[in-house]
Amino acid sequence: MTTLTHRARRTEISKNSEKKMESEEDSNWEKSPDNEDSGDSKDIRLTLMEEVLLLGLKDKEGYTSFWNDCISSGLRGGILIELAMRGRIYLEPPTMRKKRLLDRKVLLKSDSPTGDVLLDETLKHIKATEPTETVQTWIELLTGETWNPFKLQYQLRNVRERIAKNLVEKGILTTEKQNFLLFDMTTHPVTNTTEKQRLVKKLQDSVLERWVNDPQRMDKRTLALLVLAHSSDVLENVFSSLTDDKYDMAMNRAKDLVELDPEVEGTKPSATEMIWAVLAAFNKS
Repeated sequence: MTTLTHRARRTEISKNSEKKMESEEDSNWEKSPDNEDSGDSKDIRLTLMEEVLLLGLKDKEGYTSFWNDCISSGLRGGILIELAMRGRIYLEPPTMRKKRLLDRKVLLKSDSPTGDVLLDETLKHIKATEPTETVQTWIELLTGETWNPFKLQYQLRNVRERIAKNLVEKGILTTEKQNFLLFDMTTHPVTNTTEKQRLVKKLQDSVLERWVNDPQRMDKRTLALLVLAHSSDVLENVFSSLTDDKYDMAMNRAKDLVELDPEVEGTKPSATEMIWAVLAAFNKS
């Protein structure tokens, strides 16, 4: 067998192995216990962005608070974490010059489509960008917070509306038109309150009945959602139904969690670096 034939076979085996890993990562995401619901919601799979938006929406009104200016960047952070958890991107390995999470660049691991439009659009941007960028820069670019006119092309537009439409298709929200004196606005009231209550209870339990006092032992998606809910300023919505004592306990534990040093937590063996890199980016901004 010739050397070229050997190389061709090695290349084919390598590609097949990569595809198998991507398939397994997507499958693991779908089969995650954190994504297993009961009752009417058992077949619903939500992305981190969809969960953050759902937590931020007012149930009957169908829109987020007008005073919340954090949720836009929080949703972009959710996109990066979701892509990392699905095995599409990762942080470059640390070096002597680039030890800090905020100094390390986001690298492409696989450009295989995820099936989610926002995730795939972001993936294309990351693939096409040279030189590579850091987590903080990507959040700014995807949000449109850049002074460089040549990089405005990276801004993800109508993100909330696009995520809301996904939730409408999944039967969690509906679409209505509301008149606000000077303008009409499309709103998305919650119709599947069971799914939202499940999500709220999951986060409440994570800092109360199921509190483990160690982020490395927490379910990764739950940890990511707590970080994103805090960064998007929707954590108050999650704990507002609790009694005063439990509310104080939940808020204090969540505060302790997000005030941990990302640089320390991100280096631990079982850590998901992207979660801590996104938290570090929000702490700095």
